[in-house]
Amino acid sequence: MATIHDVAHRAGVSTSTVSHVINDTRFVSDETRTRVLQAINELSYQPNRVARSLRARRTHTLGVLLPNSANPFFADMLLGVEAVAYDHGYSVIFGNAIEDPQRELSYLEVLLATQVDGILLISTGIFNEALKTVSARDVPVVLVDRSTEQLGVDSVLTDNAYGGALATQHLLSLGHRRIGCITGPPELIPMAFRIDGYRRAMAEAGVEVDETLIVNGDFQHESGYNGCRKLLSHPEPPTAIFVFNDLMAVGALCALHEAGLRVPEDVSVIGYDNVPLASYTVPRLTTIGQPSQMMGRMATEMLVSRVKNPDLPPRHQLLDVTLIERASCGPLHNRD
Repeated sequence: MATIHDVAHRAGVSTSTVSHVINDTRFVSDETRTRVLQAINELSYQPNRVARSLRARRTHTLGVLLPNSANPFFADMLLGVEAVAYDHGYSVIFGNAIEDPQRELSYLEVLLATQVDGILLISTGIFNEALKTVSARDVPVVLVDRSTEQLGVDSVLTDNAYGGALATQHLLSLGHRRIGCITGPPELIPMAFRIDGYRRAMAEAGVEVDETLIVNGDFQHESGYNGCRKLLSHPEPPTAIFVFNDLMAVGALCALHEAGLRVPEDVSVIGYDNVPLASYTVPRLTTIGQPSQMMGRMATEMLVSRVKNPDLPPRHQLLDVTLIERASCGPLHNRD
């Protein structure tokens, strides 16, 4: 294996100059930099990352804690995370909590033990303990798709209250008044904002909310299926259903099909997230689109800058959501 001395000899410079080019720690002329980079390429030189980490007290590694990697919304977000991390020379280690707060804390300890430079926390929802653990170790953290009142924590999230209102307003505009909801886990703050948006839109339209038409899910297909069946068993079932993520909406579509109901002629369905699968359901799913990849990119940029400059003031980025109209919602008067 080539050494830094081999590179220096090939480029005709000192080993310290090679080090400065690799670590970008001092000005080096373009001509010299080109010679060094060419020598590195010709010799297939690989810097000793362990040694560099010990000297710089950084591992050039970021940790990402996910609530559930099987959810395509988070999978899409990770594409943005990895793209930015790679551009900045960072590796990424993932921990999958599978919706288990205790598992989340266990993975957090693993990430801290590997001395990651920073952590992107997409929490299962009960993340105060996780934040306390990270803060105690003085490791930079950015919350993604979650919010907190804890001071000094960077965050990137979308406008869930507006998203909840937007979905409900769309159904109201089509003439629906009995609008059911299949929510996500109630402990998640984004769910509270979405249901608040739903309630606000209903109130502004002068429509009373029937609390018995609101059921909880867990973001998985099966809970959407079961939640929809529960709504259909209601003495006065809804004519439209707002489902708080697309995976549950797929389960709801299955339940409606089994019940012999047509979508949207008999029941309209709107989802949330705009995962790729939403374009291929039958009928194609109307949904609220979240910029998942952009969230991952912005959160990673924020974390990298926090690693480099811990004294930056706290930053909070709120991204817009959009209504994606497809074929699963229709006017009330279309019903037989």
